[in-house]
Amino acid sequence: MTLLTGAALRWAITATAGSGFLLFGYDQGVMSGLLTGVDFTRQFPEIDTTDGGGGSSSLQGTVVAIYEIGCFFGAIFCFCFGEKLGRRKCIFYGCVILSIGAALQASAYGIPQMIVGRIVAGIGNGMNTSTIPVWHSELSKARNRGRELAIELAINIFGVMLAYWVDYGMSYVQSEAQFRFPLALQILFAIMTFSGLLFLPESPRWLIAHDRPDEARTVLWSLQPNAASMDPSDTIVTAELSAITQALHEERAATQGHTWKTIFTNGPQKFLHRTLLGVGGQMMQQLSGINLITYYAPVIFEQSVGMPHRLSLLLSGFNGIAYFLSSLIPIWTIDRLGRRKLMLFAAAGQCACMAILAGTVANGSAAAGIVAAVMLFAFNFFFAVGLLAIPWLLPAEYAPLAIRTQAASLATASNWIFTFLVVEITPVSISSIGWRTYVYFGVFNAVFVPIIWFFYPETRNLSLEQIDHLFTGEKVRLHWTRALGGDGESVEEGSGSAGSGSGSKEAVGKHVEMSDEKR
Repeated sequence: MTLLTGAALRWAITATAGSGFLLFGYDQGVMSGLLTGVDFTRQFPEIDTTDGGGGSSSLQGTVVAIYEIGCFFGAIFCFCFGEKLGRRKCIFYGCVILSIGAALQASAYGIPQMIVGRIVAGIGNGMNTSTIPVWHSELSKARNRGRELAIELAINIFGVMLAYWVDYGMSYVQSEAQFRFPLALQILFAIMTFSGLLFLPESPRWLIAHDRPDEARTVLWSLQPNAASMDPSDTIVTAELSAITQALHEERAATQGHTWKTIFTNGPQKFLHRTLLGVGGQMMQQLSGINLITYYAPVIFEQSVGMPHRLSLLLSGFNGIAYFLSSLIPIWTIDRLGRRKLMLFAAAGQCACMAILAGTVANGSAAAGIVAAVMLFAFNFFFAVGLLAIPWLLPAEYAPLAIRTQAASLATASNWIFTFLVVEITPVSISSIGWRTYVYFGVFNAVFVPIIWFFYPETRNLSLEQIDHLFTGEKVRLHWTRALGGDGESVEEGSGSAGSGSGSKEAVGKHVEMSDEKR
């Protein structure tokens, strides 16, 4: 039995998942304000790229970006062993490993130890970011899943904002604590995530996949809004359990027990196609240029726009606040407008921002600098609305249970390897080709629009089992249709059952969704 049930349990799950992503956001933002700090550059002159510093921009990019290589290997670890370990254990181990890496960074007196610390912390964060969205999605109801994941990613941006302001506040400290305290603070958030997870359940879908149906039934019961007034053997719980079990049996029959091989083949359930959509979403997120800004906002304000150091930190802090406030918008829109519309809106807006940013930085006047600063704020707005949460949600939604851990891990690995690419080349690109850096990111965003329009199915208000039916058949369906058992708007009202499966599965799917509406 779990200590919490119903809404209290769902909010506790969201808060703990959010804590893990707050740690992720803080990690992303914390280095940006330290790179140009007086005590940091004094301790690490090899990467001092400020005026007169003489440090290597290439080495600076490597020190920052090597964290992503650690994250990549953490995601690959989960690809190989995550399904065996389970969702909770992966997150537990990730928090411990990340804390060790944070301690190594905070105590570093040379570049080698800093690099090792960033790699170790990255491995832990890669494990967390591979697993938390899957764990959270598998514990969420269809009609709340998008909103809850959006809350999780809003907390992630709160972490970025917090890192900016911690860096700004510590810039007034004239000692090594100026950079050691912000780096050590990561450990606090890891402890928060670890502690919250101690009291929360394993994914019921993972439990079913590992022949632990009784435990899965208890978890499914505890997630019901009225769990206190019903029994775990209630027909509502039994229907959900049956729907997940039957979907798993069909997927296992399709994989023929060869999950590793099947993930790279299509077949009737389009396994490879679904995996590549998740990978592509994460790739688009990073090639949009968001981490050009997240990791290097103070550097951009200082070097591209020409602002003083402390003003650059202050503006980065306000940019973080605006970014966080923008990230709240999908909480109310993601399950109303859907994934596709928000992604298209974001890609088009980001393209425009990068184009204007390139022109204003090339101009170099004071007025153009103000417009450039505004574009950095605007870019974060568009990104937060459409490409912040959704690429983390889609791999867990698109992938069937039989390959969900592996597919989500590959998607996360792609996120980190493309983040590494962007973070590694940004300092060199800004110093070498200047405003042209923003041109190629503008082109990338323009290309994303047709990709999203033609290839990404809408999953709004569909259960994870119903999403399977968008991918079965001769062609992938971009929208839920009446042919699948009802239109998209009525899925939550019971008319959107699993229509293309067997008759029993249709009945189970309809029973579950009608039960959701009654609750």
